[in-house]
Formats: sequence, C-alpha cells, structure tokens
Amino acid sequence: IVAVAGASVLALEILGTRILGPHFGVSLFLWSALITVTLAALAIGYLIGGSWADRFGSYRRLCSLMGIAGAWIVAIPWMQTAVIGMVSGWEIRGAIIGSSAILFFVPLMILGAVTPYAIRLTLTAVEQAGRTSGRLFALSTIASVASALLTGFYLIPNLGVFLLTTVLGTLLLLTAGAGYIAERGTGKVIVQSLVFGIVGLAALVVSPVERADPENGLIAVRQSPYAEIRIFDNPDGRHFLIDRGIHSRIDTATRQSTLPYTAVMEIPKRYFSRPGRMLLIGLGGGSLVRCYTDAGWEVDAVEIDPEVIAMAREYFDLDGAGGAVYETDGRRYLATTAEKYDIVLIDAYGSSSIPFHLVTAEAFGLSKSVLNDGGILAVNVISLGWRDPLVLDIAGTLRIPFRDVLALPMAEPPDRLGNLILLAGDRDLGGIPDPEGNVDLDPDWRYGPGYAIAHAWDNRFSPETAGRRALTDDLNPIDLRSEVTMLAARREVREYFARLNVKW
Repeated sequence: IVAVAGASVLALEILGTRILGPHFGVSLFLWSALITVTLAALAIGYLIGGSWADRFGSYRRLCSLMGIAGAWIVAIPWMQTAVIGMVSGWEIRGAIIGSSAILFFVPLMILGAVTPYAIRLTLTAVEQAGRTSGRLFALSTIASVASALLTGFYLIPNLGVFLLTTVLGTLLLLTAGAGYIAERGTGKVIVQSLVFGIVGLAALVVSPVERADPENGLIAVRQSPYAEIRIFDNPDGRHFLIDRGIHSRIDTATRQSTLPYTAVMEIPKRYFSRPGRMLLIGLGGGSLVRCYTDAGWEVDAVEIDPEVIAMAREYFDLDGAGGAVYETDGRRYLATTAEKYDIVLIDAYGSSSIPFHLVTAEAFGLSKSVLNDGGILAVNVISLGWRDPLVLDIAGTLRIPFRDVLALPMAEPPDRLGNLILLAGDRDLGGIPDPEGNVDLDPDWRYGPGYAIAHAWDNRFSPETAGRRALTDDLNPIDLRSEVTMLAARREVREYFARLNVKW
C-alpha cells in the first residue's frame, strides 16, 4: 500500500503537466503550481494521516483512503474539460494554480496521509518507531523514484495521458480491494473489495482515451516525451498542433505553407545573391525546410522531439522537402557543431511557451558563432502588438551579440496578437533590393505570401530597446513577459476551432 501510494504521487504530478499543459503551456508557472499543490497537499495529508491513525486507525480504513484517492484520479479525465472551462477566463497564473488545486489536491492529500497512517498500524513498540518510519518512508520514496522514471520515460509516450491516469486510479482501487481481502477474506469484506475492483476495471473500459478521428478531421494524436501532438485537417488545410498550438499549416494539394509568417521568414534569403546554407531550430511540420530547399538552399534542421520529426515525415512529406534533420536540443547543437551557415532561423517559440534557454544573450551568442560573415539570424516571435515588452526584451538581447536588429511585423492593427520576425546581423539590415521580389501580391491575408512579405517589409522598424534589461541564463523573466501573450494565443486558437464547430 505504501509503495503504490508513493508511486502514485510522482506519477500524478508528472501527469499534471500533460493534463494542463495543452491548455496553459508547459511553463515555469505550471511546474511551480504543480509542485506547490503537491507539497501543500502532502503536508496536510501527513497531518491528517497521523491524527486519524491515532484516533481510529485500522487497516480497513487505510484501504478505504486508497480507494477514495483512486476513484478521484479515475474521474480526472472526465473532470478536466469542465475545470479548464471554469478557469479559462482567469489570469493565467491564477488559472493554472486553480485548476491544479481542483484536480489534484484531494487525491494527493489522501495519498500523503497513507504513510503516517501505515506507520501507526505497523508500529508494535516505541523502540521500533525510528526504524519503522524510516523503512516506510524509504519504501515510499523508492517507489516514487521508479514511478517518475517510468512515467516520464516510458508510460506517457506509450500509453497516453488519459489512459495512464485511469490506470493509476485503477491500480489504487485494486490495491484497496486486495487490502480488504488480505485483512479479512470473507463475506461483506470480499463484496467491498470486488466493488473496488469492478469500478477500477470498468473505468479502464470507459476511459475517455482520445484517438484519431479522421471523419471529424483529427488525423492523428500522440504523446511524445515533450508534448501532445495532433494532426488536424479542415478546409483551411492540414494543421500541425503541439500542445494545442498551431505550429504548421499547409495546403494538402501543394504542400506549401498557408501561415503568413513562413513567407516573412523567407526574407533573409533575399539578402544573398545565391543560395547558401540555412540552419532551422524548431522543425514543426517542416514548412520552412521546404521554403528554402525549393529555392536551392542547403538546409539543416534541429528538433528535440523525435515524435515531431516522425509526424512531419508521415503527414507533411518532410522527406520530400529534402534537407538533413538532427534530433537534439537546439542550443546543444549550436554549442557543439562545427558547421557554418549563412542564415539561422529560430522557430521554436510556440503558443504554449518560450524555451527560456533559447532566448538569452548566451544562446544568441552561440547562434552568431555558427554564422558566416554577413550571416543573418531570424527569430519568429508571437507577440501581443508590435512593441510588446516581449519583443523589446528579445530585441534588446539580440543587440548584445549583433550590430543591427530589425523587426518585421505582421499583425494588423498593430496592437493585436500576431507573429513578428526579428532579424539580427552584423550588417545593414535595411538595405536590400526589393524584398517583394517578383512575388504576385495577393490581397488574401491567409494564403498570400506576397501580402505578408509586403506588409512586413513596408512596416519594418528598429525596436527601441534603450533601458531594456537583457535576458541571460542567470536572469530571464521570459515567462512573466510572455504570459499574457500565451494566454491570448491559446484563446485565439480555441476560437478558431470553435468557429469551425469541430472538436480539436
């Protein structure tokens, strides 16, 4: 009982990042909220468990606690939609803490009560108190260690979040039932234990496990070691979603991107008279790989998530786009590669979170180190307005290693949510021949690359970064800067799919 309870605590905490992450982003805020709720629940559980054990401790009541925790956990996949809807209008940090507490506090508190309760039941002499408590807490912690490794490295990617949550609750229910039988294996007790077992097994059968539903547009849904990934088709094209944020969208007939920012991310190649080498950090569906290889560029792409690479190949014809793909962290690649590039594109900042280690002066310094003379770094940022503090902070940080920084905005009007591309280099970034090239200007914002390029270039500006504090590995408040933007981005995605009247 103690081992199962200890294992369940860590498994549930890690599952929390996957249950809430697609709605709020897997950020510093989410991890802080889950750790806070877990520790607070365990502390109260320790107090309650010790007090109850002294007053009316019994083996049967201990098993009942396990059963209650199991029943609650089994219900979490069914509860989460309503809970997320209830807090969706709250400020982001309040919404994360509130949803974490509602979903996870009660079962974690009950599981916290198990070990002190078990110590009281196991203890036969005061002289054995230290040995007994040490042994049980060690057993609980060892089970937690094993659970953390299994959950993160194997179970979530292979079972999925909702099924694993149900399995966890079922395991607690079956353990409770087995405990009843172990104490007294006759009559009423056996009936009660069977009830626990039947409820647990029934929960597995009806668990709301999400699977592909091609008839309604959901082509694939998978859990990777890093995120939830979905492939979704609708009249606008094929979507590549990571933690419910749209990272790529293509026309299924032409395989060309239909997101305006990808056209603007092609502007850097117009600074060069002939094709060269480009490094892409953050693969998504591989649209930017295709944009550059079609123009004759040699492309290397870096992506940390193996499932993203696999799904880009399977559903976005990544192999047909050409280029080499390396499965590793973007910053690690920058720090270890001996290759040199004319252009580095960073497209790893999604609508769920910004990887903090890719947005510091040290990271941008590494980007510069792999650029040839005259090379250009381009960074795709989602911001709430052209002069969002998030944009100014990143631009100010880019100015540490680079001489010139130029902003290419796409949102219209200038105070709304949208993509903005920051260019950085040791050259005059304002002086290139007609960046529109011979692109046919299409007034359709969604599908016209010419419109996006013309709008971004005509509205280019040099960000005013005087007085901005640079982001560093030591001091990096990027989560604070991006929280409002990320909330707005996720709201916009929900509204987009709601207009289509589809479950996404």
